[in-house]
Amino acid sequence: SHCFPLNLIQQLSHDTFEQPPMYVAVMTYLGYGIVTLFGYLRDVLRAVGLEKCHVAQEREEQKDFTPLYQDFENFYTRNLYMRVRDNWNRPICSLPGPIFDLMERVSDDYNWTFRFTGRTIHNVINMGSYNYLGFAENNEDFLKTVAEKVRQYGAGVCSTRQEIGNLKIHEELEQLVADFIGVESSMIFGMGFTTNSMNIPALVGKGCLIVSDELNHTSLILGARLSGATIRVFKHNNMHSLEKLLREAVCSGQPRTHRPWKKILIMVEGIYRSAPTKPPSGSYIGYCCAVLFQYIMTKRHFLSPMVSNLHFLQARVLLSQVLVKNLYL
Repeated sequence: SHCFPLNLIQQLSHDTFEQPPMYVAVMTYLGYGIVTLFGYLRDVLRAVGLEKCHVAQEREEQKDFTPLYQDFENFYTRNLYMRVRDNWNRPICSLPGPIFDLMERVSDDYNWTFRFTGRTIHNVINMGSYNYLGFAENNEDFLKTVAEKVRQYGAGVCSTRQEIGNLKIHEELEQLVADFIGVESSMIFGMGFTTNSMNIPALVGKGCLIVSDELNHTSLILGARLSGATIRVFKHNNMHSLEKLLREAVCSGQPRTHRPWKKILIMVEGIYRSAPTKPPSGSYIGYCCAVLFQYIMTKRHFLSPMVSNLHFLQARVLLSQVLVKNLYL
């Protein structure tokens, strides 16, 4: 068997998360089950007119239109999320710094609508903001630097880099990113989501295979679908599942024709936003390449393996904004 040593696979597959006690898991599933059961019961009551439906509904002439949401998504919003909606989307009345002020609100109809009381909740810890670099705070020194750079470079280039939109600071940032991650050069983009979704089709296409972690970000999933390549999904951070997919891909080739894949792109993230976890170890890429190489040599397939840790790009906002801030300062 052309496999990696078992002890290395076990080491790379080790999950460091503490498992919940059995009673916690049982009570959690039981709670979801009860709420879901009552949700279906209330949907029946709404359908027969015994309970008023507060949610927005389609007009009769729009019944034949394609629905905007899946049935369960609507069900979840109506019957589960609505019960705890008061814990989300809290309006603030100060800058979104580490500490901010909230506008107090109450609901008289079980979270379908809210009204403000006029009181303010002060000094609340901010645990859910995109302002993790502090750019939205009232920092006088930083704002002076921003104002100076806006006067120097303008608010935007209003052009593509191929024409007249390339500035020296862009090249400096690209070199700084390349030095940071230890590569020859790099390319920066203005938006992280499109970095993944628009550039994956440039790497692979029809006749190629994408092997993707099941918890990859939506931008990676969209880019994979747009590429036209075949997509296979392996279990999150599971090296056994990845090796099995790679073995089948190299041995079987493309569907129907069984021709070798033109390219195989393995997509993982440096930090998974949905978990949050990270790949097993720094030897993850080396392991993938070694597995591919062993099967390629065994089956004499021609293959161009591409192992992509796209969360060097997925950690895009944090890294790029830190670097921009360093350049400005």
